Amino acid sequence: MTAGLLAAEWTKIRSVRSTVWSLLAFVVVAIGFSTLVAVVVSNNWTRPGPHPNQITLHTDPTAVLFGPGFGLGQLAICVLGVIVISSEYSTGAIRASLLAVPLRIPMLAAKAIVFALIDLVMSTITVFAVFFISTSILSSHVSITLSQPGVTRACIGAILYLTVLGLFAMAIGGLIRHTAGAIATVIALVIVVPPLITLIPGTIANHVHGYLPTVAGVLIGQTAQQPADVLSPWQGFGVFCVWTAVLLAACGYLLLRRDA
Repeated sequence: MTAGLLAAEWTKIRSVRSTVWSLLAFVVVAIGFSTLVAVVVSNNWTRPGPHPNQITLHTDPTAVLFGPGFGLGQLAICVLGVIVISSEYSTGAIRASLLAVPLRIPMLAAKAIVFALIDLVMSTITVFAVFFISTSILSSHVSITLSQPGVTRACIGAILYLTVLGLFAMAIGGLIRHTAGAIATVIALVIVVPPLITLIPGTIANHVHGYLPTVAGVLIGQTAQQPADVLSPWQGFGVFCVWTAVLLAACGYLLLRRDA
């Protein structure tokens, strides 16, 4: 893989207008909604009644800090991951790409590396922005610092989760090759399928649910493993990486076998 190939993929990704808008949507939604939740929790701190978020802030603070904002913001990452590759098929640009780079796997690898780096940088900025803004709002009620056990790992884990999520969505986009269908599939896997699995009675459903890609992957963003979790944070992230690697391998295989 050459620097020219990476530069070409960088040019293609940044030249697509949806890249900027998707990243902007991710940052605005994640920071804005997380800040709103922190403000609401802070304002209701002394009011009578049950406050589950207050308990969670002591046992698993990052679940409250990251959960609401990233739960919505991750959808923008999913959309961007799909568009990064599906837009080439919808516009026909993939044919020019394959004429310029006949070796298809290096092209796919270069696209994945460039997109992962963009996702990694934006996720790092957003995660730490959310953390410091939210903790400053809640500082008069509860102290949450990076030195607390599991907090730094959870912050780094949230960054890793969002980065792999982008690759997960890109792989599905490459498999389906149709923007609307791929986006619908990714969103279904992220927010629709997991709740449906929990409706199945029996303990087997709990284990199936625990091994779903994003259900397993999001555990790395928790401060500590919870009693209901099937996997530990790093085990869950490992399962998510396996799902993503398998889908990327399938994407590469079909790229070799199918016509552009």
